[in-house]
Amino acid sequence: MSRDRQWLLVAAGLVVAQALILRSMGQPWICACGTIKFWHGAVHSSENSQHIADWYSLSHVIHGFGFYLLLYLVLPRKVGFATRLALAIAIEVGWEILENTPYVIDHYRETTISFDYRGDSVLNSVADTLWMALGFLLAFRLPWQTTLALAVVLELLALWAIRDNLTLNILMFIYPSEAVRAWQIGG
Repeated sequence: MSRDRQWLLVAAGLVVAQALILRSMGQPWICACGTIKFWHGAVHSSENSQHIADWYSLSHVIHGFGFYLLLYLVLPRKVGFATRLALAIAIEVGWEILENTPYVIDHYRETTISFDYRGDSVLNSVADTLWMALGFLLAFRLPWQTTLALAVVLELLALWAIRDNLTLNILMFIYPSEAVRAWQIGG
């Protein structure tokens, strides 16, 4: 078995572990509504972060861009794509598990516009990891200028559509601002 294949199996194993750990933490397999949708665009809804894709999927694509850049900068050039992808998936899986702990869920509800956030369904969380992998693959394939432009477009699109994006999510998680929160609500 080739080294690349081994790393891809490690990556797949990490995603399976993610699903099992989240389920053991009490996260539902799918939306409590009992349906599976490819897209759910209503942010202020109990179905947000429960389906395959939503507005926050854009942030996970950008995670992939960022993880590609980070691993490009810190790893020797001889480290292959599959190894880098597996490491990026490990980082994302770690975040997805942390994001679904009671502490982070409560923090999001208290400091962001995610008032009714109960954490991700296992389906949504695994999909988030796959969206990150797509972003990683795009960053690998596209010129860096195109990747950067795409990141800006995705951030601006989410900002326009839902008054939230990865940048505001990080800001509000680290340094909550009532002014930003009021603007996000529409005040």
